[in-house]
Amino acid sequence: MSRDIDYGNLMHTAMRGLIKTVLADVAANGLPGAHHFFITFDTRQPGVQMADWLTDRYPGEMTIVMQHWFENLIVGEDGFSITLNFGDAPEPLYIPYAAILTFVDPSVEFGLRFETAEDEDDDEIGHIPAEPEPEEEPEVTQHDADVVSLDSFRK
Repeated sequence: MSRDIDYGNLMHTAMRGLIKTVLADVAANGLPGAHHFFITFDTRQPGVQMADWLTDRYPGEMTIVMQHWFENLIVGEDGFSITLNFGDAPEPLYIPYAAILTFVDPSVEFGLRFETAEDEDDDEIGHIPAEPEPEEEPEVTQHDADVVSLDSFRK
């Protein structure tokens, strides 16, 4: 009997654990310095809880910003709840970690993107785009990089 190690799911679990750890720290200590988060999530994912008018307005994906004003951040085992301000109206949300599509902290240029089978077929709006290909390869000189021969590591 053969089985494979599912690295994709293991990586997603680890990345969601990182988000949970970061949010738990923010819940306990507040946002440090200039840190803030853009979190895009699938509003259709089971377990997402939000006002009907928000579901109508964002029937597929929604990006929330955790920066200046948020309340009641409660970090749970499977997701987090938070109250955010939408046009001077506080609204509670519950977002399962499994619903998160992207997590970005632009203050330190950090971002996570969760790939799905659908992402391989088409690149949807709202995801972190891949870095554009440079038009020209930069010229590397001896001062820019050290060249190491693999022969020196062979036995």
